[in-house]
Amino acid sequence: MARNKTIITCAVTGSIHTPTMSDGLPITQNDIAEQAIAAAEAGASILHVHTRDPDDFRPSVNPDHYEPILGRVKQSTDAVVNITTGGAPTMRIKERIEAATKFSPEMCSLNMGSMNFAFHPLAGRYDTWKYDWEKDYVEGSEANIFRNTFADIREAAETLAPHGIKFEHECYDVGHLYNLKFCLDAGLFKAPIFIQFIFGILGGIGPEVDNLIFMKRTADRLFGDDYRWSVLGAGGAQMSLATTASQMGGNVRVGLEDSLFIKRGELATSNAQQVAKIRRIVEDLGAEIATPDEAREILDLKGGDRVNF
Repeated sequence: MARNKTIITCAVTGSIHTPTMSDGLPITQNDIAEQAIAAAEAGASILHVHTRDPDDFRPSVNPDHYEPILGRVKQSTDAVVNITTGGAPTMRIKERIEAATKFSPEMCSLNMGSMNFAFHPLAGRYDTWKYDWEKDYVEGSEANIFRNTFADIREAAETLAPHGIKFEHECYDVGHLYNLKFCLDAGLFKAPIFIQFIFGILGGIGPEVDNLIFMKRTADRLFGDDYRWSVLGAGGAQMSLATTASQMGGNVRVGLEDSLFIKRGELATSNAQQVAKIRRIVEDLGAEIATPDEAREILDLKGGDRVNF
């Protein structure tokens, strides 16, 4: 049965990490598209996509900056495309959902609560920066509040409801699960919901296995059989937590948005390298990887023929 198979999501590039930290991180539209396609070929059935401004490579949510990526991915793979509505902590929800509104993808991420979302300690690890905005951007995250109010969540849900988009509900702490339960009971979302448990972001819950068990137990109590789940371990927790999640019957997310490394002390050369590693681990431990169409069945997605790209 498809539901017993493991979905691999690959988060191809993000708003957090900068090109100075790794030459493997794709930042141009061409590189993002190429790495997304390679990740799908390596076994990712869902591609979670951010984009960058092609002039200075700042994080962007401009639909024009998505268009060349989405077209190539659609032509070259059957993977499910998941567009971020997170963008960056400095962006408001109205601009963060603009690309999803235009392109009507099968999936979007949706953060389920406001939080201190910080990565400023990274600034102390680097002496040189490729772009003049990077250092201030990273250091400035110490003062960030990543705003995801109930009003923001409702605006995203109601605006995107006509598009039949399935959300990847990003839950960085246990309170976000209760926020999601409130919103589900209020009719903003339809079961089965898809929850991404996120561990290891400064400002969210830590990357310990005990916390994964606690989050899973809480979700079981709140949602019963009406949810599917996956795990994102940030930084050094990526592969270990993904492996544990797969053995618990969950799905996994890897990608250079979440960790720049393939193992301790060694930068990954590409997203596909991370996908290939977790696929090998999952399959060696006896599980099967879901194809894109099996992921669509498991998550009850609308299908790739109903997107606007």
